[in-house]
Amino acid sequence: MKNLLAKIKSLAESYTDYTASNLSKLVKIKSLSTGEKAMAEELMRQMVEAGFDEVRCDGLGNVIGRIGNGRKILAFDGHIDTVDTGNLANWDFDPFSGEIRDGFVHGRGTVDQKGGPAAFVTAGRILKEMAFDRDLTIYFTGTVIEEDCDGLCWKYLVEEEKIIPDYVVITEPTNLNIYRGQRGRMEITVTFRGISSHGSAPERGKNAIYMASRASLAIEKLNERLTSDDFLGKGSVTISEFVSGSPSLCAVADYARIHLDRRLTWGETKESAVAEIRELLTGMDAEIEVLDYEERAYTGLRYGMEKYYPTWKIEEDHHLVIRAQEAFAGLFDKEPLTDKWTFSTNGVTINGYYKIPCIGFGPGDEILAHAPNEKVPVSDLVAASAFYAALAYYLSE
Repeated sequence: MKNLLAKIKSLAESYTDYTASNLSKLVKIKSLSTGEKAMAEELMRQMVEAGFDEVRCDGLGNVIGRIGNGRKILAFDGHIDTVDTGNLANWDFDPFSGEIRDGFVHGRGTVDQKGGPAAFVTAGRILKEMAFDRDLTIYFTGTVIEEDCDGLCWKYLVEEEKIIPDYVVITEPTNLNIYRGQRGRMEITVTFRGISSHGSAPERGKNAIYMASRASLAIEKLNERLTSDDFLGKGSVTISEFVSGSPSLCAVADYARIHLDRRLTWGETKESAVAEIRELLTGMDAEIEVLDYEERAYTGLRYGMEKYYPTWKIEEDHHLVIRAQEAFAGLFDKEPLTDKWTFSTNGVTINGYYKIPCIGFGPGDEILAHAPNEKVPVSDLVAASAFYAALAYYLSE
């Protein structure tokens, strides 16, 4: 294995410019959720160029590359959509320049999350050059709509494409650490119904804003007492939107709605989170709703799911975690840090719903995700491409 790892590492380093250049090409393509078509086409071109055994696009628009045809299935996943740029005045460079300088590739998506796919394309090229022939099928998925609805893409891959891997590596940014879980999340709205009256006589009505305000203050207190997990940390809830309405600005508000961003730690579920909110609304005319997502993909397909994204983690002694740690140590002569994400990933369906073992390993630091001046170290891309190729050998033993 030592000689094999040395060869993988050498090849990854020899493809440094190739990997950085591929990422630069991806970054130059703006690819917001449901608008990933050009990005998907470029990623497919890169997979074909790298010599993948099969490259195709599914009905939702996910790019699927394959190497090998073994009994065990390993998948490397990276979403190819990004958030928008925000205020351009906060950027020191063109977000879509893809400029390579000072040891970094610069631009929107370099960290979240096009760096991962660029690295796994190189990993695929390395595996083909090494004539990988183990009893393993490896899928490389460039997935869509993750930023708008994390996990929806894997719902399609599992339920419609019938791709059910034995292991998945999520290539979201981990700063080259091994991640094995994340808090879940859900989106909840609470709608309050009041009774309008003339503003000169508010006692005749029932003000929905007052109800929503009392509920909001109770939710603020709820956040302080939510449960915690030794590994994933504390659950949280915050109000991200407050909307109200009335017949006029001279009338008591008969409508109010709040939108809740609920982060779920281990042991918390959709049912428990809704029950906590319902308890706070006793005596109020209010309705709780867990929201749904349904949009039209760039392929024209309408597809959706409930906006409940379950918490997930796998144990530190899981076979996948152990083999990933061994591959990392063998490549880089040091022990990896094993940790968790702060944000949410496609793992919410991969493991949260379907219980497929998955870990995270990706180039870049998550603090730059969704931030201006996003950039990824080229050295991270090289290390990630080596790790992905090495892990395929470790998992096929």
